[in-house]
Amino acid sequence: MSTTLTPTLPSMLTQRVFSRREMIPPRHDILWKIDRGAIRTFTWSEQGTLIVLGYWGKGDIVGHSLSRVQPYQIECLTSVETTMLPSDLWCEAIEAMLVHIQQTEELLSIIHRKPVSLRLWQFLEWLSKKFGRDVEQGQLIDLAITHQEIAEVINTTRVSVTRMLQQFEEEGLLVRHQRQLIIACQ
Repeated sequence: MSTTLTPTLPSMLTQRVFSRREMIPPRHDILWKIDRGAIRTFTWSEQGTLIVLGYWGKGDIVGHSLSRVQPYQIECLTSVETTMLPSDLWCEAIEAMLVHIQQTEELLSIIHRKPVSLRLWQFLEWLSKKFGRDVEQGQLIDLAITHQEIAEVINTTRVSVTRMLQQFEEEGLLVRHQRQLIIACQ
């Protein structure tokens, strides 16, 4: 689900490119509109456990001002191109902010599902809607995500994710293509 800002805005706004695994700087006066690439936002618990807050792609906005969670990190999962939106233009990004809220709540509802296999399946479907593209076998999740990263989102172990993915593959629900996952046509 991508959103667009007023067509005249991008030409007068600052563009910024970030490398894979680079952290977007914590600025409370800027929102970042993602023009290309994928980002995840996260925090961690007192015990050091990573807590994923969201996955974001083209058309989405991210920024420290959208969260009260501390600590709060914005990590680029790929090379990312952004447009910096200063606070005086945030009113132009209302639609993107609404999408941000909706996606956050959708992900929150997924991570509270039981059993864990349902949680994993619904997270894969969510990723396929957000980062997917049609291929012959189904919907390819066009995002490099490790079993460990999936486990961090759905609050389980990497071993459990690997086992459940193998089960989904045996059931014909999932196809692996190189290091990517395809939600099989039903």
